[in-house]
Amino acid sequence: MATGTLPKREAANSGLKTPELKTNVIMSGECVAAMESLPAGSVDLVFADPPYNLQLGGDLRRPDNSRVDGVDDAWDRFDDLAAYDKFTHAWLKAAHRALKDTGSLWVIGSYHNIFRVGAILQDLGFWVLNDIVWRKTNPMPNFRGTRFTNAHETLIWCSKSKDARYTFNYDAMKNMNDGTQMRSDWTLPLCTGGERLKGADGNKLHPTQKPESLLYRVLMAATKPGDVVLDPFFGTGTTGAVAKLLGRRYIGIERDPDYIAGARERIAQVKEVKDPMDLITPSKRTEPRIPFGTVVERGLLQVGSTLSDPSGRFTARVRADGTLISAAHRGSIHQVGAAVQGAPACNGWTFWHMKVGESLVAIDVLRQQVRAELVS
Repeated sequence: MATGTLPKREAANSGLKTPELKTNVIMSGECVAAMESLPAGSVDLVFADPPYNLQLGGDLRRPDNSRVDGVDDAWDRFDDLAAYDKFTHAWLKAAHRALKDTGSLWVIGSYHNIFRVGAILQDLGFWVLNDIVWRKTNPMPNFRGTRFTNAHETLIWCSKSKDARYTFNYDAMKNMNDGTQMRSDWTLPLCTGGERLKGADGNKLHPTQKPESLLYRVLMAATKPGDVVLDPFFGTGTTGAVAKLLGRRYIGIERDPDYIAGARERIAQVKEVKDPMDLITPSKRTEPRIPFGTVVERGLLQVGSTLSDPSGRFTARVRADGTLISAAHRGSIHQVGAAVQGAPACNGWTFWHMKVGESLVAIDVLRQQVRAELVS
């Protein structure tokens, strides 16, 4: 793991080459100043877990009068909402500057702060892509019985601007969800057990340490191997640990020396994935386009052969020019598939099937055969 602090940008027009961005480092200091020292447009993703500004009015106790070890640290205290808004505006502005135009930002919070953060990031030009609900399987009860149990937190995912091109690994997310499109509600447990870092006194080192499973999903969704992930509220280093595991590079910013020491020790123990190919999910959007006519001219499907849907209800005949003809429709595999169903659109590759022995097989296998030949 590289060590040290990140270089400041050389003054414009100085004639000196801008120093190379150092990654896999933890910067010690205030987040805004540290982010402003980074080269503009240098990071691929920002994951931020800022102070909640819980505004606690005293100790929280269980029914047996034992004290709840909640968030009462100095870093979570602000004089008023105006002070919190000013701080939020400053760090979001610095994060916007540090992001590449193709980058994205994730910020997590509770009902205490996430709505104020959301309004400010929109004011700064960020474009909201999704809000993700992290539903905790093991939330802390509401001991006083005066409200619902607060069982979730909200993540806002946004691009740098409305028209920005950002990374979204759709196929990886779908694979992780057993082949079903992943939804915006994630059910994951709180950080507990051996994953929770402990201090010298045996108590938890950080009150709001996030589970690695949450960061795993975020980085798998919105980054690629080798990307630079910036966490301006690094804490005990969950972002860095997962980034190292998944072949991403990280930059952490933290001012508490105990958190920094814990994070460094934790990250040093992470074993990186050995084979880079284990980190890559091929995307269908990047695969070469294969026209249906190519399948026909290659002789993989005979002119005049009959295709059908899986149920056998609809049929169509293959023509020499790579179109289909049914009883009432003529056109591409997609157009005819949509027309016979009375649907606005259709993926003809998966709708139309051919007879192979006693089975019906989607004609997409022929497209994949041609693609495999192109890359071999």
